Amino acid sequence: MSKVKKTPKFKTHAEERAFWEKHDSSDYVDWEKARLVLMPKLKPSTKTISLRLPEGLLDSIKIEANKRDMPYQSLIKSWLVDDVRQSHNT
Repeated sequence: MSKVKKTPKFKTHAEERAFWEKHDSSDYVDWEKARLVLMPKLKPSTKTISLRLPEGLLDSIKIEANKRDMPYQSLIKSWLVDDVRQSHNT
């Protein structure tokens, strides 16, 4: 591999993001020397959304969540995750 370039210093995350969007990391990192790093406490970024549901459907979801002793929002999230995973496996 050719000599790697020195990574510039960035003042902000936005500046760094813009740099990496335009540059190939293989010019700055010797990936053959890279090691796998596990970060078990790292949590994915989340974003709050607003979701409109018919009242009857929401009531049914709340009843089901109550049966499972969990917040209805968590049940909706669990169902969405399961559905997306299942669609990727088909």
